[in-house]
Amino acid sequence: MNQFPLLAKYNQLMNQRQYEAVTSLSMSELYENKGAFFKSVFGTLNHIIVGDIIWLKRFAEQSSSPKALSYILQQETPKSLDAVLFSDFEELKRERIIIDEIIINWIKSLTSYDLNKCITYRSINGKLFIKPLVNLIHHLFLHQVHHRGQVTTLLAQYGVDFGETDLVEIIDACGV
Repeated sequence: MNQFPLLAKYNQLMNQRQYEAVTSLSMSELYENKGAFFKSVFGTLNHIIVGDIIWLKRFAEQSSSPKALSYILQQETPKSLDAVLFSDFEELKRERIIIDEIIINWIKSLTSYDLNKCITYRSINGKLFIKPLVNLIHHLFLHQVHHRGQVTTLLAQYGVDFGETDLVEIIDACGV
């Protein structure tokens, strides 16, 4: 059973909630180096989009659904995992909304045949990999979950309660 539409919906919802929670921070809090992997709340949110663009470009280059990922193909490939693609929070937020919609539409366009393919890609340092697309899509979502967890922790340090994060909240009941 394909769980990706559920994960894409969850991903979008959690990103919306997280960005809403982040709006309660001051500019200095947003950019303050808190010692996280990507230093600040803003740096971590930026990194999540960097990761999404890198992976979605890899998928688009071999996808049978290039139309769903055409916007991503137009984006410049980030040169590093800490590349700063956006310096303004509102611009970052707008891009997050666009990319979440792209992910949802791309996931909807995938067939069982697509999901069972392997893709070939190179890491940022040029190492060649051939891996199952289905597992790489899992990675796309889990990467976001991992770093959203870091942002949630940083928000808690500022006294901001992010609220519910459980997937079970959006799982339909049986028979409904």
